[in-house]
Amino acid sequence: MDRIGGRFTRVEPRRRATALVLGLLSDLPRKNCWTLAEHAGNATPDGMQHLLHRAKWDADAVRDDIRASVVEHLHDTEAVLVVDETGDLKKGTATVGVQRQYTGTAGRIENAQVAVYLVYSAARGHAAIDRALYVSRSWTDNPDRCRSAGIPDGLVFATKPQLAARMVVRALEAGTPARWVAGDEVYGDNPHLRTALEHRRTGYVLAVSSTHPVVTHAGKFQARALAARIPKRAWQRLSAGAGAKGERYYDWAQIDIHGPSDQLGQWCLLVRRNRRTGELAFYRCFSPRPVPVSELVRVAGRRWTVEETFQAGKGLTGLDEHQVRRWTSWHRWVTLAMLAHAFLAVTAATERRDRPAPDGLIPLTGNEIQHLFAALISPVHDLAHRLRWSHWRRRHQARARQCHYRQQATSSHEDHDPRLEY
Repeated sequence: MDRIGGRFTRVEPRRRATALVLGLLSDLPRKNCWTLAEHAGNATPDGMQHLLHRAKWDADAVRDDIRASVVEHLHDTEAVLVVDETGDLKKGTATVGVQRQYTGTAGRIENAQVAVYLVYSAARGHAAIDRALYVSRSWTDNPDRCRSAGIPDGLVFATKPQLAARMVVRALEAGTPARWVAGDEVYGDNPHLRTALEHRRTGYVLAVSSTHPVVTHAGKFQARALAARIPKRAWQRLSAGAGAKGERYYDWAQIDIHGPSDQLGQWCLLVRRNRRTGELAFYRCFSPRPVPVSELVRVAGRRWTVEETFQAGKGLTGLDEHQVRRWTSWHRWVTLAMLAHAFLAVTAATERRDRPAPDGLIPLTGNEIQHLFAALISPVHDLAHRLRWSHWRRRHQARARQCHYRQQATSSHEDHDPRLEY
């Protein structure tokens, strides 16, 4: 918190932010303004809500501090910047960015809020260093709806690959040491991110669909058509990195393809084959200079660290448990949740470096550090505090119920047709 303390001009929001982050690092079963305020010893959630909505502080500046801290502690010149999106299921239509859209969280089209994240994936650990809320055309084409959710005037629609490209460029321009970018088919099939990285001479290994078109010296083909022509001797057995159950071995093959005529570098299609099922996956790759296939495989394997980041961010630090509706509140909550997760990632990396685990124990993980830290910071509140919060919740819920009943009665009265009484 010392690193971001200067981002708050007043002591009250600085203390609130500290209390909120400590609550996110706690073992509370649910993490929102109500539970975090009670955990902090506040009488009501008003202070936490004020911090997220009206207090004076810059969430983007705090994001920059998070990136600097992560890079400082996990520094790796061979690091990979991983882009991916995740969705949070939501009800209603008023919450910023919410609409019916596909989200991998549910595996189908649902009413959801989707955001793109950038993860710094280094040899020693990984953490999210940037975020961008995806705002669809159904929002950007409706200025009144945007205004009601606090979306800044002039925000224009941007695709997920465009949001990813902005975050990658922002990180690189800030001096973030990273040689590679990785992402799934959403980003590999779209040329926007690839073009931006080629112009910056930054390597990438981006997944593409089986029907993705590529150009070779023999002509233009779909990725799956090229894979069918790979001779048996061209496949290599290589590990995509260590998983929970050991090394993740696949068969891999590399096919040279053409890149932009005005650029120098190495372009190829990387094909992965599951050794048990034979299922294929495809990656479009670029490097400013020639690299062995083992290096491309290493980068492809790093993409999965974004899934681990989402799992830890949501499971440990409440990344998806926000109950906020407006643009500013969303960015502030997500940024502070990223800060809490970065603390766990950096602490785990530092512990593994400075205090190797003794025989018979695995190294400290983010999960275990969160358990230990939660026990350390767990406050002890008296019964009176618990009873006051019970009274506050019941009073708030009673008012909400009365409001719903009034709305229902009004709606029923408006829908009533006296001609149907008899």
